[in-house]
Amino acid sequence: MASNYDVIIIGSGPGGYIAAIRAAQLGLKTAIVEREHLAGICSNWGCIPTKALLRSAEILHYAQHPEAYGIRIDGKATPDLAAIVKRSRGIAERMNGGVGFLMKKNKVDIIWGEAKLTKPGEIVVSKTTKKIVEPQGPIPKTTLGEGTYTAKHIIVATGARPRAIPGIEPDGKLIWTYFEAMKPAEMPKSLLVMGSGAIGIEFASFYRTMGVEVTVVELMSRVMPVEDAEISAFAKKQFEKQGMKIILEAKVAKVEKSANSVTAHIEMKDGKIEKITADRMISAVGVQANIENIGLEAIGVKTDRGFIAIDGYGKTNVAGIYAIGDVAGPPLLAHKAEHEAVICVEKIAGLPNVHPMDKNLIPGCTYCNPQVASVGLTEAKAKEQGRDIRVGRFPFVANGKAIALGEDQGMVKTIFDKKTGELIGAHMVGAEVTELIQGFVVAMNLETTEAELMHTIFPHPTLSEMMKESVLDAYGQALNA
Repeated sequence: MASNYDVIIIGSGPGGYIAAIRAAQLGLKTAIVEREHLAGICSNWGCIPTKALLRSAEILHYAQHPEAYGIRIDGKATPDLAAIVKRSRGIAERMNGGVGFLMKKNKVDIIWGEAKLTKPGEIVVSKTTKKIVEPQGPIPKTTLGEGTYTAKHIIVATGARPRAIPGIEPDGKLIWTYFEAMKPAEMPKSLLVMGSGAIGIEFASFYRTMGVEVTVVELMSRVMPVEDAEISAFAKKQFEKQGMKIILEAKVAKVEKSANSVTAHIEMKDGKIEKITADRMISAVGVQANIENIGLEAIGVKTDRGFIAIDGYGKTNVAGIYAIGDVAGPPLLAHKAEHEAVICVEKIAGLPNVHPMDKNLIPGCTYCNPQVASVGLTEAKAKEQGRDIRVGRFPFVANGKAIALGEDQGMVKTIFDKKTGELIGAHMVGAEVTELIQGFVVAMNLETTEAELMHTIFPHPTLSEMMKESVLDAYGQALNA
């Protein structure tokens, strides 16, 4: 088999496998190195299987409240944990196989093992310490493995892993990361979640719907602190209505373990300590990039605050070495990694008019109940920048489709530059907002103003009508509220 390539990508997550496909499409001889499973954390342990769990929780919620829709179900709807986990893991395997098919379709070589940069243009692949998960289905096993490989361009896409706080390290039994939280052997009766970012809140939402007593501890003054304050406050009220306990401006100072439970010492804002005992605890305090043991130091690749430093095209300070995705810095999102991959490869291929990514136009989605989605500046950030703004809001309770769905709790918020009419931020909380947000993302990419949005016809009855109404409200013209 060949050992010399135009492009070698280290890591097959969303950034890595998309980079490989785009490189192959552009006629570049391409290989991808993977130490464990194709499709990375996103498809195997993150984005996709967690949504499968949350879908099961959503179905359970509807089944337990059929009377709200005029339906009678004899008997009690109860979760089958083993079946829920099996479904989620099956979906992960399907995604893994799908990426394997794409590698075959695009004639990308797969090199199994752990890669280390030895010099610009060269990597050495050694036997992996992980258990390799070969794609299932009609995907032939590759014979590539240990050895030395060369390429003019090497892209590092090694992703990230859960961050651990010293003294409160996950142990896989009592203190979980998202790996253990995704496939529990049994459902705990109580759960403490440390951190209220997307990962923490999604798992808190899943387990609460499953009937678990859930407490969330957040260091900042609000849940989902990267979101607009108004959206965050609305979401918090909905979480609490569901029975979730939320403690803000507090931290887990230490944890005491017993045979089958943990007692967390929660340090409050005033310095007082409150002890909370729970069956299990999830550590969701962020992630850290996988930059160790891949040879960065040996060849002088610069890092910055734990991430590989790059320019707008994925280039590092060392010629021929690039980085994309989580390992290259925030926002740590699969869709950011994918777009970064395309930009990097197209620049390598010498395509004209390749532009750096505008991170202000990257949407963020949290798939809790209610869902949260956003793009662009929050109201606070816009004001910090000294912008003169107009803010529009529209509630789900005034939308016919939301009422018909039984999903009338939510809000759409839009932020415009008062001088130019440019849409500079959009924030949503409520049913299906993770699907709606892309309309605003497209509008912002096209530098749309309020005038175009006001004269766009939105179909009726849909949730999307609230998007237009929020725009109208920013200019004092809302029609249905």
